[in-house]
Amino acid sequence: MTTIGTDVRKLTGRIGAEIIGFDPAAGDLDASQIAFLTDALHEHKALVFRNVELDDEGQQRFAARFGELTKAHPTVPAVDGAPTILPVDSEQGRANHWHTDVTFVLNPPKASTLRSLVVPPYGGETLIANAGAAYRDLPEPLRAFADTLRAEHTNDYDYVRPPETLDEKEQARRAQFVSRKYRTLHPVVRVHPATGERGLFIGGFAQRIAGLSVGESRDLLRLLQSYVTRPENIVRVAWEPNQLVLFDNRITQHYAIDNYDGLPRRLNRVTVAGDIPAGIDGAPSESLEGDASHYTSVA
Repeated sequence: MTTIGTDVRKLTGRIGAEIIGFDPAAGDLDASQIAFLTDALHEHKALVFRNVELDDEGQQRFAARFGELTKAHPTVPAVDGAPTILPVDSEQGRANHWHTDVTFVLNPPKASTLRSLVVPPYGGETLIANAGAAYRDLPEPLRAFADTLRAEHTNDYDYVRPPETLDEKEQARRAQFVSRKYRTLHPVVRVHPATGERGLFIGGFAQRIAGLSVGESRDLLRLLQSYVTRPENIVRVAWEPNQLVLFDNRITQHYAIDNYDGLPRRLNRVTVAGDIPAGIDGAPSESLEGDASHYTSVA
């Protein structure tokens, strides 16, 4: 499917495309245009839109074309007056670790949008990785083993830095992040509900493999994660003013690079409610602790 005057230009061989000639700020996007973007998202996993004149309302309206919106976050406050917008502000902490958004709840977001508000003059890129390509890269014996595994995801761990290294302000932010504790058991290999593609569903919130010790889990998760973060599977998004990125949260991970010398960096995030993940055996994820119904409905 194509739309008149729109071009999809790949950014790397395995992930990422820039959408040219398409205005996410348009208030009259029709079903065929959304279908076009959905197909591009499924193929490329991450879409970049440049020179977009969007405000908070426009970002929410655009994201809502892909499904019901979640609240900003299960535990972190939203932008004032905009309960679905999460401020991604360097002054409030930095997500410089590989993760998929909010996998510690039963039904993590389907898709995420990030919009640039303040960008540093250098650095501050976001890396986005293709977890489907990572799964296909696994040697067959390791892939067959991963197919059988389930992992416990939780928000109650050292998010980026160990607690003894945090100042009082950072300790308060961490206390807020874990003010409600969530633990969810997800398949390590998730089947994408729209495409059937298999992908590694792990990342920083995955802390333990069911049936294995903590030490064994760390070793195995580190091995699997090394396939996700292979350079071939990553697109590096350099932020510019008036830029929007849409990525499929069901089959990607991302990492915000802390390489901008403490300069201001601010993005706004809006996420779309997702379904409950399922593995190749069809078995769904299972909530072990924490009710996230105030944050998201099940798509």
